[in-house]
Amino acid sequence: MRFLLTFGGADLYMAANPTERARVVQLVGVDLARALGAADLPSRVPLAKPGLAACLSHEGQTVAEIARMLRASDTSVRGWLKCNPYRPSPARWRDA
Repeated sequence: MRFLLTFGGADLYMAANPTERARVVQLVGVDLARALGAADLPSRVPLAKPGLAACLSHEGQTVAEIARMLRASDTSVRGWLKCNPYRPSPARWRDA
């Protein structure tokens, strides 16, 4: 999640042998950064806002908090969460 929040929506050059100074290495570590550099991936990292909204909701974030974090409207976030079949039901949180 943190990778998408940090790099989503922009081109990201993934070196085959990244250095310790690379921001992606600082975030995910050398081994994963090398694996990403070796993979045949598009250079643009997706925004993945609906998926991120689902993850943040699952972690207990409110719709307003998710909207602020993803720079989206609260109605957009509600729409994304409504379409997500894996979203925990509100009853689950009340019973916990």
